[in-house]
Amino acid sequence: MILIGELSRLTGVHVETIRYYERSGILHRAQRTENGRRSYGDRDVQRLTFIRHARKLGFELSTIRALLALQENPAESCQEVINITRGHFATVQDRITRLIALRDELRRMVEICGGGRVAECQIIDALNGSVGTNGAKPQGNGTPAD
Repeated sequence: MILIGELSRLTGVHVETIRYYERSGILHRAQRTENGRRSYGDRDVQRLTFIRHARKLGFELSTIRALLALQENPAESCQEVINITRGHFATVQDRITRLIALRDELRRMVEICGGGRVAECQIIDALNGSVGTNGAKPQGNGTPAD
């Protein structure tokens, strides 16, 4: 018998998160002791460890639920697991690409600003759309071309 505090310690998942996972159905509802305390077993530790690791990798709870369901059929092909993971990988790659572009844009904004007063701040001007990140005033009406 493992109580919720011990389950939290063993898995690194906060008690409130464990309760949330139970309410959402991703973690089976705990059995209760005679005095009403939640009681867990080794399978709950394994399942919660799986959930925590999948969350750290950025999987959404709905996807983790699907992966857990697939895990219940160990004799089946893992092709669906591969497909799910490839999809998540593509999402992560896209996010990384967008973050790199964001980093580069912020770096350019910092590099074009010569310091001084806010009234002449190139970063403020860039955020207002009155200066491009290359330091030049934008051409036209300031809106992107279609």
